[in-house]
Amino acid sequence: MIRTDDDVVALAATVNDPEIPVLSIRDLGILRDGRVDADGTVRLTITPTYSGCPAMDAIRDDLQRVFHDAGYEKVVVDLVLSPAWTTDWMTEEGKAKLEEYGIAPPTGHAAAGPIRLGLAVKCPRCHSLNTRELSRFGSTSCKALYVCQDCHEPFDYFKVL
Repeated sequence: MIRTDDDVVALAATVNDPEIPVLSIRDLGILRDGRVDADGTVRLTITPTYSGCPAMDAIRDDLQRVFHDAGYEKVVVDLVLSPAWTTDWMTEEGKAKLEEYGIAPPTGHAAAGPIRLGLAVKCPRCHSLNTRELSRFGSTSCKALYVCQDCHEPFDYFKVL
C-alpha cells in the first residue's frame, strides 16, 4: 500500500516510455511529481519531451493501469507544458541506458537562446567520434539520425533540448 509521496513516485517510475522502452519515465525526466491526497486520489504530473509527443496518451494510460492494479481507483494524471521539458532532466542512469540501447545520449546542457552546435557525436557502439548526421530527425522528433564513419552503423542521437 502506498503511504508516502515517495511511494507514489516510485510506483510511477515503474512505467517505461513506449518509444524508448529501456527508459522509465523517471529516467527520461518527464515524471515531475506524484502524491496521494487525503481522500486517496493519486495525482501525477508529467511533462512531454515536446508539446506534440504522441506517447503521452499511452503513458497516462499506463500510469492509470499501474495505480489501478495497486488498488487505487482515482488516478489523475496532469500534463504540464511549462516549464518545457529539457534533456537536463534526464537522469545519468537514463543516459547510460540510452547508450547501452544503441542511442547516443544528449551531451551538454540545454541553453536559452541560440542552439549550440556540437562538433561530434560519439557512436554508442564503437565510441568513435568520426560520425555524421544523416537526418535532423530520427525515429522520433527528439532524436537525429547519425552514421558512424568507422563501424558504418547508423544510430539515433537524443538531441539536447
